[in-house]
Amino acid sequence: MAPSFNLSATLNVSRLLYNPGLCLPHITFKSFDQLILPFQIPAHPNVRIKGIVLDKDNCFAKDHDDKVWPAYESTWSKLKSIYPGEHVLIVSNSAGTDDDTNHTQAKTLEENTGVSVLRHSVKKPGCSDEIKQYFARQNINPNEIIVVGDRLFTDMVMANMMGSWGCWISEGVQLSNKMFPKLERDLYSRLVSSRTDNPWSPPTPKNADEPFAKDIT
Repeated sequence: MAPSFNLSATLNVSRLLYNPGLCLPHITFKSFDQLILPFQIPAHPNVRIKGIVLDKDNCFAKDHDDKVWPAYESTWSKLKSIYPGEHVLIVSNSAGTDDDTNHTQAKTLEENTGVSVLRHSVKKPGCSDEIKQYFARQNINPNEIIVVGDRLFTDMVMANMMGSWGCWISEGVQLSNKMFPKLERDLYSRLVSSRTDNPWSPPTPKNADEPFAKDIT
């Protein structure tokens, strides 16, 4: 399945000219197996994450593969036990999109992982409305959602546009040498180190510091 051109990413990346912080994560881990679960946002201790959006390629799976990378199985099991059922959603720019004929790849991925895959026509970061609608049915607000992925221009931009939290997987299964991932890593280094007195930072979701009465049920 050859991926089509991602118009959504091309259009939305222009937002970074005005606010580079939109591509920055709130927390960062080198790889999926290093995640600290349950998720915590150190600067916002009252935050209770209830909804998890997972990228696929080079996040929990190897590029172009539709199963959990073997080294991540333990973390995967822990994630699903802490955030059960519909609290986890896979959002890919391949599986579940219009490139995925009859959503065959999405169905295979669901069978292999036991996690729902979002069906969406607009690719990340432009499918935020569909994600928010999905979690609204579980009574989960945007500021209770975290997006986990390896791409700054799609996954992290989408998280910040949603008013949610971003968790960047900075290397993944295999450190990518493709042009855009390398560009993203270079930009990240520049943004967090170029102004040591007041570095760029991602926006804080609305009502982030309000205490939440409900836990996952």
